[in-house]
Amino acid sequence: MTPVRIGLAGYGRGGRYFHAPLIGQAQECTLAGVLTRSPPRRAEVAADYPGLPAFGSLGELAAAGIDAVVISTPLDTHESLVRQAIALGLPAVCDKPFTQDAASARALVHEAERSGVLLTVYQNRRWDADFRTVRALLEAGALGEVTGFESRMEQYPPPSGYSATGGGVLRDFGSHVADQALQLFGPAAAVYAEVHLRPQDGFDDRFFLAVRHAGGVISHLHGDWTLPGAPGPRFRVTGRTGTFAVGSDDGQSERLLSGRTAEDDSFGTVPEARWGRIYRGEDIPPQPVPAERGRWSSFYSAFARAVRGTGPLPVDPRDAVATLEVLDAARLSATRGEVVRLSPGR
Repeated sequence: MTPVRIGLAGYGRGGRYFHAPLIGQAQECTLAGVLTRSPPRRAEVAADYPGLPAFGSLGELAAAGIDAVVISTPLDTHESLVRQAIALGLPAVCDKPFTQDAASARALVHEAERSGVLLTVYQNRRWDADFRTVRALLEAGALGEVTGFESRMEQYPPPSGYSATGGGVLRDFGSHVADQALQLFGPAAAVYAEVHLRPQDGFDDRFFLAVRHAGGVISHLHGDWTLPGAPGPRFRVTGRTGTFAVGSDDGQSERLLSGRTAEDDSFGTVPEARWGRIYRGEDIPPQPVPAERGRWSSFYSAFARAVRGTGPLPVDPRDAVATLEVLDAARLSATRGEVVRLSPGR
């Protein structure tokens, strides 16, 4: 397959450390140019990828002959850039959070469908080692009928603090944990949420969501940027015949942020000491479960095949709409202090 020439819009933390290296690792893709007007960002592009051109607009990027665009810019620019990509006929990947709310996301999906332009959302955490392991266990029926699911994304705050450009932890981490829960257990029927807002600016920095799925499973989802103590388990899945718990992720994010290449043979692997375990009773020793390999670059390989017409999109954009419906309900629930019910088939 002829590699898909991808233009990258944005070269901040996400574009530089997550998208650019993973585009480069996928054999089906070529990083063909970067859209950034910032002189410091352009200097970083030149240092990281000598000879790679930088552009000042999406139109200039399209005119350079790219086949598709990846949008990794602040949240408040996503909608306008996706509309520009659709108008230019460019297949597009939009980083998460997709948009500010479900209504705007739904409108973009409809516009892309009417125009016949491919549109997907970067839900890379579907290719985490721990999530892939949980999914494999559930598909094998290793825990019996699932009765409860717990998921946490918690991080110690960096010295400089977190940027508000991603829309807060509910939209940021919430986009991941809600998407994963919906992938495993299906549509949400009701949502209850508690969201902490910083008093100085109203920025949300931690949350708890209880999601009752239409199929009956209840998911408890946590996100925290203020972690003062030890993090909880990344996943805990309770079934009729056993409980699976795993403590930490596969380190793909930390490795990319430290500048390590995604081509490292150990990238995405989890050492045995960090494997999750199945617990089946007080008198039965816990059963270690070999971790699936994390494969974030699989997203771009699948996207390239979709652009060439040989495979489906890696993420249905309607999944991102469903996730934002949950997050919209969470904000309403936290404001009112009550359960918010979602209409089926929305």
